[in-house]
Amino acid sequence: MKDFFHKYKQELIESIDKISQKDMKQFFQIMLDSYNKNKKIIIIGNGGSAATASHFSCDLGKGASVEGVRRFRVISLTDNIPLITAISNDISYDEVFKYQLENILEEDDLVIGISASGNSENIVKAFEYAKSKSAKTFGLVGFSGGKVKDLSDGYIHVQSFNYGIVEDIHLIIEHVLTQYFKKYMGEMNINKSNKTLGQED
Repeated sequence: MKDFFHKYKQELIESIDKISQKDMKQFFQIMLDSYNKNKKIIIIGNGGSAATASHFSCDLGKGASVEGVRRFRVISLTDNIPLITAISNDISYDEVFKYQLENILEEDDLVIGISASGNSENIVKAFEYAKSKSAKTFGLVGFSGGKVKDLSDGYIHVQSFNYGIVEDIHLIIEHVLTQYFKKYMGEMNINKSNKTLGQED
């Protein structure tokens, strides 16, 4: 166990160190642009990444909020189990996110797809649909990046083929972003009218 833990820890640290600051800044900026336009942020993922999508939505909707400042319009499409199972049973699991997007997606909304492999068919279909509707896409991926990476307006690629490492770092990324948003928005000198936030340095 000691050796296994040490090896896991080392791979986790090495993979974190490879995360690009430029990509983190791009993620922050695309989310900030969505906020400034009062657009929705819609988050999707499967398995452990579904839990991360729910966690991200919670942290961005509640944890990043600042009293007196307009909050994010954020939703995770992983949380309505009756709807997900109905779509899966009656149509196809590949359609669970696209089908939901058809009800709510508008131009310039942001769809965040979380996928270790980057090849989850339901996320690929959702991203293809988002692009057809002139919405923005951002991928949190691992492994080789897959199709999600290619369909993204921006992405952060965790360079690991270990599901646990990839999912750990995706969760770290969302924690960094949501905690930074709380700090950033709290420091901005904005009034009750919620004027546009500026570019981040």
